[in-house]
Amino acid sequence: MKHSNYTATDLSKLREIHNLIIDMDGVLYRGNAPMPGLTDFFAFMREKSIRFTLATNNSSRTPEEYVAKLAGMGVTVSPEDILTSGIATADYLSSIAPPGTKVYVIGAESLAETMRKYGFEVSDRDAAFVVVGMDTQVTYDKLRRATLLIRAGARFIGTNPDKTFPSEEGIVPGNGAILAAIETATGVTPLTIGKPEPTLFEMALKRMSADPAHTAVLGDRLETDILGGINAGLLTILVLSGVVNREELAVSEVKPDLVFEDIDHLRHAWLTVL
Repeated sequence: MKHSNYTATDLSKLREIHNLIIDMDGVLYRGNAPMPGLTDFFAFMREKSIRFTLATNNSSRTPEEYVAKLAGMGVTVSPEDILTSGIATADYLSSIAPPGTKVYVIGAESLAETMRKYGFEVSDRDAAFVVVGMDTQVTYDKLRRATLLIRAGARFIGTNPDKTFPSEEGIVPGNGAILAAIETATGVTPLTIGKPEPTLFEMALKRMSADPAHTAVLGDRLETDILGGINAGLLTILVLSGVVNREELAVSEVKPDLVFEDIDHLRHAWLTVL
């Protein structure tokens, strides 16, 4: 069993966890391929009354689209179970800018749709904010427009800083790579909203009415999921099914409380202490 390096005392930490803030890419699936034991893991959480929020830095889908994706893998969740960095970004902007403010969006249509739902006007002219999320169709023209707007005074906002993204093919460029291109062209560092910043964690805790002392973060990325969880004072659980391997973990300054190969190994370990 892959958790054999842990003592009973280490694993007993799981006994106190009643709420999970769960990343999706690299934890529940890679691209469109579900992780081993995916349906068993959700059945386990429901059987043990473990509440969960699926909190992702990926803004390329709406909650409803994530619901449909997981349904195709045999998992039933509701839109209310899902928080994206796009939602957190729109929520943040609504706290500092009035409805009708113009926002230029680089990202999937779901990100633009989220901005509109929060009352913003999506426009490539005279925008007060440039909001950049994961965009697999990014072009030079989009980067050019963003650069001109930021140089004209628009505030530069990134939904998330993830430099890479776990796909079925392997590790590919993430939103952080797009942010880096625009930062290079403008000399302006973006304000990022998603993990490891506190917004997504705070929203997840509020949704679940969760006590941080009984809440854990489950993710595959040290610099976002785990660092953000540590900063939020939560137990942190890393799975090695996404972007981090044991060699990278060994040299990282960011250390999770518990490490498992994947969610199936986590489920088996959890069962041993219940």
